[in-house]
Amino acid sequence: MSRNAPYTQPNSRRPGHRLRLALWCVTFAWLPSTGLPAETFTTSLAPTGPRVVIVEDRAATEAFQPRPEVVEAMVRRGLTNLTEQTTPRAAWLSLVSLNDTVGLKVYSRPGPNSGTRPAVVAAVAQSLIAAGMPSQQIIIWDKEEADLREAGFMTLAAQLGVRVAASTKTGFNPTNFYDTPLIGNLVFGDLEFEKKGDGIGRKSFVAKLVTSEMTKIINITPLLNSNEAGVCGNLYGLALGSVDNSLRFENDPGRLAQAVPEIYALPILGDRVVLNITDALICQYEGGPRGLLHYSAVLDQLRFSRDPVALDVLSIKELTHQRGSMHGPNLKPNMELYRNAALLELGVSDVSRIQVETLR
Repeated sequence: MSRNAPYTQPNSRRPGHRLRLALWCVTFAWLPSTGLPAETFTTSLAPTGPRVVIVEDRAATEAFQPRPEVVEAMVRRGLTNLTEQTTPRAAWLSLVSLNDTVGLKVYSRPGPNSGTRPAVVAAVAQSLIAAGMPSQQIIIWDKEEADLREAGFMTLAAQLGVRVAASTKTGFNPTNFYDTPLIGNLVFGDLEFEKKGDGIGRKSFVAKLVTSEMTKIINITPLLNSNEAGVCGNLYGLALGSVDNSLRFENDPGRLAQAVPEIYALPILGDRVVLNITDALICQYEGGPRGLLHYSAVLDQLRFSRDPVALDVLSIKELTHQRGSMHGPNLKPNMELYRNAALLELGVSDVSRIQVETLR
């Protein structure tokens, strides 16, 4: 996208404060990058920073494979410490009600070893069920059914008695969409595929799975690099996993920097997110959506926060550190995406203002 391209607003009923902040992007979103490290960017105006709770247990994995009983304990500890509740049940009830339908958004494309790990999702789902959430009100989901199957989530859902669904299989809602002048090359499955007329291809419609079948969303994303977005994290995974006609953004960092925060900011989407978990058991610092464990470091961590931006920028900082320690390529992270997200009040992108608590 040209840096002179107009900044457009998504079609949403976003609260007024987000609309006012989005206008600032006209002035600031396309400022030239400073080339400074990720942690030096300062965009959020909030007086205090968000909390991130990191739970680390060196027994969490063995030969790159998670140990379920340890991961379950890590989930319990992260939940209670983040919410400042004494029990996991009280922690969950501070985030959701037992009448909610909770979507566990995973990133399954890289498979079970480098994408979101089924052991982490199982621990979250089992904890919800133990808190009283009916199993059929839990949905493990991602964009493509084939990815979910290959990553083992179909099998996991059957074992736990929860649902599993792909957003592309449920269709898309014609009344909830993101609108931008950039015209996409529509593919089979997109709502407007093979339609003709003015404006066809400029909208990305939100999946009915999101708009009609779930009331709360929990992001569970891997610590995995993305050459375009910096990290296959909370913002990137949820935004592009929830809409059609997304190919027009995916291979262009500038277009991603504008589209991902604006899609996430749609009230039907971002307002439903109650918790973000970074699966940092293993950090894959090269390879993007491919599973390449030889470009990985074992961290044995799970990271919890209500702030998706804070978790994502911490992930980018970690990925940059791991690449440097292994003398990998010096990739330039797409910090423009996270500056725009901060301007839309989706979270804090200044690492120095994030309150990190590490539990070992």
